[in-house]
Amino acid sequence: MKNPMIVYLFAVLVLYQSCSEGKSENSGKTPLPSFPVFEVPVKSVTGYESYPVSIEGMVSSAVRAKVSGYITEVLVDEGQAVKKGQPLFKLETQSLDEDADAAKANVQAAKVEVEKLKPLVEKGIIGGVQLETARARLAQAEAAYKSIAASINYATIKSPVEGYVGGVPFRQGALVSPSDPQPLTTVSQVENMFAFFSMNEKDYLNMLQRTQGQSLDEKLNHMPQVELELVNGQIYAHKGEIKTVTGQVNPSTGTVNFRATFPNPDRLLAHGNSGMIRIPKVYEGYPLITEISATEQQGKAYVYRVGADSLVSRVPVKVQARVDQLVVVEEGVREGDQIVYEGAGKLRDQSKIRPQMVDFDSIAQKLKIAFK
Repeated sequence: MKNPMIVYLFAVLVLYQSCSEGKSENSGKTPLPSFPVFEVPVKSVTGYESYPVSIEGMVSSAVRAKVSGYITEVLVDEGQAVKKGQPLFKLETQSLDEDADAAKANVQAAKVEVEKLKPLVEKGIIGGVQLETARARLAQAEAAYKSIAASINYATIKSPVEGYVGGVPFRQGALVSPSDPQPLTTVSQVENMFAFFSMNEKDYLNMLQRTQGQSLDEKLNHMPQVELELVNGQIYAHKGEIKTVTGQVNPSTGTVNFRATFPNPDRLLAHGNSGMIRIPKVYEGYPLITEISATEQQGKAYVYRVGADSLVSRVPVKVQARVDQLVVVEEGVREGDQIVYEGAGKLRDQSKIRPQMVDFDSIAQKLKIAFK
């Protein structure tokens, strides 16, 4: 009979050896890295093409002096509403008043001369030439007086239109003249505002081709409403409409000029404002991926697509547009493809991962992306 102690020791040795072999088999293995993965959807998304814009009142009239003189009174303040013909400035007229008195005296003297010669001509004492000469002098004196009187009237500078006063750079005591490059002020009608912008020839043709209509007028009627991004980055509350387009390419700049109109009920917009006009463009029927999922190399975009056995392949994608934090893909991926959401910079082609599926809509909600 075998020694029980020997049997026991043999069993312990076999168990130890099997455990050691199991450890050696697993010691060389590392767990697969986990990466979030989503399925590529096809959705409609709205992007915007932006262009610099300058804002002007629909009626904007520069107020200038018609005669030279010192400002004696500034009758309005900046931002004040004024009527057409309302006095804005007054210039000193002392020297003009003196000239007017002298001119008026010349008129009276010329009238006396005419009246004096009339009976002499009627009696044949003198010829009619002298009378006609006197009448010409009277007309000349009256014209001189009217000119000085007009200058005195011009010394009261009135608003050419109804609207709101802009900046007033000149104050009492300033010497102004018709040749000043800077106007005394600007009066603008701001209930509606013009937004002027331009785009290059390529963008112009692309926009026309995607807009419904045969003629340019028909296409203008079907152009979408536009948005205005203010200089502080905020979107203006009221949308505008593109009303006019030159339809001609400026040979110097290679651009086409546009004019949009925005309502301004709260007078938030002012003459001289700037910003960016945003023209919406809807992308329909394209696969969408997130911006963070694409890597850039030498001007090309790549994504990691998950295939069989959780192997990832690095595939190039052709970008149609970038909207917010999304990429509209023209070629490279299709609806239903599984794409690594984030962490692509840590991957290599044909590496193996442990996919963790995430819902694309939840990603969009997190990124605050709104679809059409």
